[in-house]
Amino acid sequence: MTTKLLTIREASTWASQYLKKNVTTSNIAYLIQYGKIKKYGESGNTVINKHDLITYYKSFNSRRELNWKEQLGTDLNWALSFEHLKEKETTKHVHRLHPYKGKFIPQLAEYFLDDHTDTFKRESYFKKGDIVLDPFCGSGTTMVQANELGIHALGVDISTFNTLIANVKVGTVDFEALNYHLTAITQALKDFIARHNNTDFENALLAELNQFNKKYFPAPEYKIKARRGEIKEHIYAATKEKEFTKTFDQLRKKYNLQIHSNKTTNFLEKWYLQPVKKEIDFTCEQVKRIKSPAVKKIIAIILSRTVRSCRATTHADLATLKNPVIHPYYCRKHGKICKPLFSILAWWQRYCDDTIKRLYEFNALRTDTFQTCLQGDARNIDLKTKLGKKIAPFAQLIERQKIKGIFSSPPYIGLIDYHEQHAYAYDLFGFPRNDSLEIGPLAKGQGRAARQSYIESIAKVLVHAKKYLLKDYDVFLVANDKYNLYPTIAEKSAMKIVHCYKRPVLNRTEKDKSAYAEIIFHLKEA
Repeated sequence: MTTKLLTIREASTWASQYLKKNVTTSNIAYLIQYGKIKKYGESGNTVINKHDLITYYKSFNSRRELNWKEQLGTDLNWALSFEHLKEKETTKHVHRLHPYKGKFIPQLAEYFLDDHTDTFKRESYFKKGDIVLDPFCGSGTTMVQANELGIHALGVDISTFNTLIANVKVGTVDFEALNYHLTAITQALKDFIARHNNTDFENALLAELNQFNKKYFPAPEYKIKARRGEIKEHIYAATKEKEFTKTFDQLRKKYNLQIHSNKTTNFLEKWYLQPVKKEIDFTCEQVKRIKSPAVKKIIAIILSRTVRSCRATTHADLATLKNPVIHPYYCRKHGKICKPLFSILAWWQRYCDDTIKRLYEFNALRTDTFQTCLQGDARNIDLKTKLGKKIAPFAQLIERQKIKGIFSSPPYIGLIDYHEQHAYAYDLFGFPRNDSLEIGPLAKGQGRAARQSYIESIAKVLVHAKKYLLKDYDVFLVANDKYNLYPTIAEKSAMKIVHCYKRPVLNRTEKDKSAYAEIIFHLKEA
């Protein structure tokens, strides 16, 4: 193939004709800057290969980018999609220490906190040694990235459990003590399981399941027939599920195993089978005996993560619980009969190993800076007093140099009940709940009254935060502002919106994969 090299201006003209829409030189420069096409030439004589452009414009990502810009507007900043990153990069080290709905990827925080500049970010706003505030700290993403960059960070969150997650991520670790206690608890759990007949029951159940699935749901033949309509999946699967339930009931009686409690007074009683609940209670008691607060908190997070993965639900309903599953069921995801969990051991061991690995990875990147999250209401928390009691030198640093700015993602109105998503942890550890103090919870909806309350609450947080900020502060708030609330919020906070970075959100956990964007609002003093 003959290589044809084009200058940026020539490429702009050619691409406009090729796509039948205006493609500016800035659009071409963006493709070069973010590595979507290769550049050639030196000393200002940049040229690109026409074939590279054609290949890019024919690619899936290019088509998606163009389609989304048509739906969401040409001001969509595709560079902030971070589409080139793999999942292991967006969930690196401690960022995947515990599941958490509604968090942004670390690269987004890093983009605004580090000192680089580019076509879109024309100046840097934070430098090493600065202090950043996150008044909606959540799981601590801003604090972790600030630490990597040598920036001090202070978080605030109304949720006790969120505060625990965030502080475990940035806390220092005694790996020797951590390994000792994890080994001891794992062995104690194995001994506890050995004293019961759960293992014998589950081994017998797995043997029966394997034989049953091979006979009635052979892979891949069954899925092919179901897809072709040769088998009426819904009717066939329901019949076979009912048939295997008889085998399950026989095994349960044989091993004298109580599967489910009739009590539904709390989350743990409702969503965990009795064998699992007993193991959870036993392990929790082992954790409570640990004397080191730091080690105890880390292991509490491991246990919480384990508990979350062991709920009595189907593989398809892990994110949105529907009804407890107390017997084997037909799983459309796997095209066979699957079973709920009857033990936490496998998940516990998996998360013990994974947590240690992630803590080691972050420890190698850690800088000598202050990071902590305070539990409290960001609308009125006394940061000076509360931080002074916890980390006096950090409070003194804030007193001397003030906080440079904010990087945070406030709750999206009417989308998540932040306490309820971790209801199992509140039941398990007996943490106090502050549901009534959440801003914009799902329970209050998105109606007019909810929107007005949201505006007033976010504005109060910003006004209160200004007491601790430098005069020339920079505030960055990540939001999907479909009701256009943030101009009013800025006005009520005596701030002005100086820039809006509109980014596509590509890796959503919801089933709805339609075009979706959020805005990073940059605010300064009005």
